[in-house]
Amino acid sequence: MILYDERLVSREETDIDIEDRAYQFGDGVYEMIRVYHGRPFYMDEHLARLERSATEIRLSLPYPITRLKQLLLDLIQQNHLEEGNVYIQVSRGVAPRYHGFPEQARPLVIAYTQHAKRPLAELNHGIKAVTTEDIRWLRCDIKSLNLLGAVLAKQTAIDHGAKEAILVRDGIVTEGSSTNIFIIKDGTLHTHPANHLILNGITRQVIFKLADECEIPISETTFSKEALESADEVFLSSTTMEICPIVEIDGRPVGQGVPGPVTKQLQEAFVNEIKRTTLAESSS
Repeated sequence: MILYDERLVSREETDIDIEDRAYQFGDGVYEMIRVYHGRPFYMDEHLARLERSATEIRLSLPYPITRLKQLLLDLIQQNHLEEGNVYIQVSRGVAPRYHGFPEQARPLVIAYTQHAKRPLAELNHGIKAVTTEDIRWLRCDIKSLNLLGAVLAKQTAIDHGAKEAILVRDGIVTEGSSTNIFIIKDGTLHTHPANHLILNGITRQVIFKLADECEIPISETTFSKEALESADEVFLSSTTMEICPIVEIDGRPVGQGVPGPVTKQLQEAFVNEIKRTTLAESSS
């Protein structure tokens, strides 16, 4: 089953119009929510960000966010999703092709689920990354459908046998192609400020909470590519990759070339947060 507009239907029952503005212009926004133990993780925060992204591109959701939440919960239950992802997309709707906003189009919501295990091999052993120029537009804080810059960066990583591309703009590390980037130097956590140059990841926000609880200092300031290269530890965060160590960048090891102690501490705290939220909800 998928969510199409305001109905749960089979995928075969849907019909995406060739003049849907998501298809022709990337004119829309999206979210990805992780599900553990049959329960969505930080769903309210994801939906609040979806609503913010829609507002930033002057798109009105076709029904209240509370209605969308219930439909997504129904979708998870209908599809018996115990571990995986929920993808939600809102386009500006269907209208004859014209760059300006259409007057009559009704925004279209679609959502579907994906069964997916936690990436345990990557979480335990770390991944390789490469650096590349950040060529994206200047409103990266909006989770929009315009992802070609991120797609090209991710393919650059794949071409070099790496899992992620770390984006650099004017000598400053911004984020990954589909992740936020953190470095650890002398026990302090550093990450780019949540401004228009990065997406304020939900997992990123959880990390701030966990770091505070673990008494790990945080510096939300910009840092250079040179600081990245000399970091003691580097990790990325995202909904699907959680807190994942980066053990090699541009062919050179990070620190000792293995996941570091601060990263491991945060990973453990994150797993406990999953249990605290989703298992507690499941038993209530």
